[in-house]
Amino acid sequence: MVNEVKLNELHEELGSLSYPATREDVLAEFDDVVLRYADGEERLGDVVGRVTEDVFVDSDDLEAAIYNNLPTEAVGEPGQSEGDG
Repeated sequence: MVNEVKLNELHEELGSLSYPATREDVLAEFDDVVLRYADGEERLGDVVGRVTEDVFVDSDDLEAAIYNNLPTEAVGEPGQSEGDG
């Protein structure tokens, strides 16, 4: 069964893993997780596959690596700014 997770819920999901964790640990633990983006979705394993780090010391480390490898459309429209207006 696929487990869909919104980006704002990702930190809580990653907290269930024991750290330090390897990339293989992450892929095994979250094999069934699909990230819901502002415009679409993607398997978490596909995102982790783009991460260059092999070991994550804690959930913050893993979360940062994942966010650094998200596609632009994952978090909203390109050029969108909350400071405008």
